[in-house]
Amino acid sequence: MKLGVFTPLFNDLSFEEMLDQVAEKGLETVEIGTGANPGDAHLKIDTLLASSDARKEYLQKVADRGLSISALSAHGNPISPDKGQAKAHDELLRKTIRLASLMNIPVVNGFSGVAGGNATDTHVNWPVIPWPTEYADAYNYQWDKVLIPYWQDINQEAGAAGVKIGIEMHGGFLAHTPATMLRLRSEAGNNIGCNFDPSHMWWQGIDPVAAIKILGKAGAINHFHAKDTYLDQDNINMYGLTDMQPYQDVATRAWTFRSVGEGHPMSEWSQMLAQLRIYGYDYVLSIEHEDPIMSVDEGLDRAITNLKSVMMRDQPQEMWWA
Repeated sequence: MKLGVFTPLFNDLSFEEMLDQVAEKGLETVEIGTGANPGDAHLKIDTLLASSDARKEYLQKVADRGLSISALSAHGNPISPDKGQAKAHDELLRKTIRLASLMNIPVVNGFSGVAGGNATDTHVNWPVIPWPTEYADAYNYQWDKVLIPYWQDINQEAGAAGVKIGIEMHGGFLAHTPATMLRLRSEAGNNIGCNFDPSHMWWQGIDPVAAIKILGKAGAINHFHAKDTYLDQDNINMYGLTDMQPYQDVATRAWTFRSVGEGHPMSEWSQMLAQLRIYGYDYVLSIEHEDPIMSVDEGLDRAITNLKSVMMRDQPQEMWWA
């Protein structure tokens, strides 16, 4: 496995400054946003699509620092009921797939998206219970009429480009659990998989180790985000896991994103990495720093130190004892 970082935490730095910071910290890969939620501080997609020389120069700057690009990320909502947003995020995703193909980057990450509850809605609707039955009606419309047809098309485009899709199973979007991820993959095609982020499993009450087994058996893990979550049981008892308080309200929130090892013990992270290897994922651990009580440097350094303590780099040897 290789250790990398999702670079929006360095959006205030230039591309070259960001690469220098990453290399100085001893990391091996970068995951770079192309627009939408991650922003495009480190990659101007139209410039790179238009020029092979620009692409070569860009990749050379990465290679000169001993780094590689694990994925391009276009985290948006391409099925939004806001037609303008849907068009912009769909175009960004398709451009990102084309650019990844041209630059030999194997994965494009993003969200599944969430639609409105019917064809005339102007706002997103995230149904999480089947009753009252209006919720089930909205859910079925979203999947059957919007989500599946959209991702069937993207699956074909990604396949033709030789690129895998890593969908982050994030609450608020339609593919947010192992079951919904596998349903989307089954309906849309095998170029669709997940960008597995255990932080979103924990706050939904899902055991990430078990989730890796489920998704790994299906060959559905295409990328990995390394981020932790602290669960505050007293606050869960008050607000539940679907806590609507701002992320800044750390003292009262039911759960809070933390740096790796600050929400769950490293023994649990070790088991996650073991299951990733057992089920064939031996690619990149891309650190996503969203810890509200640690600085960028301290949070990232803590994640690096903790992950290095449990990572497996060597391939297993012959079982001489068996």
